Amino acid sequence: MTDGGLPPGLWLIGLGPGDLGLMTADAIEHARACDYRFLEGYTATLPDDQEGRLEGLVGQWNRAMRPMVEDPSEILSLATEKSVALMVVGDPMQATTHVDLESHCAEQGIDFSVIPGLSAISLAVSLSGLQSYRFGRQVTLPFAYGDYLPTSPLEMIDSNYTNNLHTLVLLDLDPTGMGVETPKPMQPKQAVEILKAMFEKLVEHEGSVRESMTTAIANWDAILLSDLGTADQRIVSGDLDDIAKLSDGRIHCLILPAEFAGLEREAYERRRYQA
Repeated sequence: MTDGGLPPGLWLIGLGPGDLGLMTADAIEHARACDYRFLEGYTATLPDDQEGRLEGLVGQWNRAMRPMVEDPSEILSLATEKSVALMVVGDPMQATTHVDLESHCAEQGIDFSVIPGLSAISLAVSLSGLQSYRFGRQVTLPFAYGDYLPTSPLEMIDSNYTNNLHTLVLLDLDPTGMGVETPKPMQPKQAVEILKAMFEKLVEHEGSVRESMTTAIANWDAILLSDLGTADQRIVSGDLDDIAKLSDGRIHCLILPAEFAGLEREAYERRRYQA
């Protein structure tokens, strides 16, 4: 055993969606017991006030941005001799880079463990008032990089829509795409502008677009979910133009519904945006 009470190895520890009050007792115990602690700072971030609380809750920590996580030689070198916690906002293993860490550990014979955390993704579905079984493939909406704007996210949204499935849309956190600087999460207005730009690009490229997409992009109902799992949590519904008017909040995601079923329409209306 190490001085911290845990054997050498790497622990991926979920912090929950933002409020450290939602961090599990198991996660706190393991983070405290590790010899080294890193906060992964590019796939998601803590609010400033919660980040300020973290050291008092688990002990001293350092930040790990994308280069350090995707080339984890320093972290893995420590984990061969000591217990190392990589603390992740939300639930670990949601990002490909975290799955890759497991592969590195397996190749090098390093013990690898995961302590789950409450995910904003599961919160988004449950708090939307929509039925979880009616969701299709999850989509990430990226920033445009220079002149490059992929249209595949909108095509996946449309594929869900034509199959009468709702879509959870995660908004990009980093306009640089590098994962080095402090994230600057996409805001609702930017998200709506990007969706419309994707639509226009598809029309220009194909000459015409499926009728379902044309109808949807013009009148799409949407649910905006902001700062889930924090004291500032907010959930509002409205069409895309309504959503674009909202500027409060730090981190957002969208739900783009298909046809409502059962009590879903009533749940949507209860969350209606009021100017």
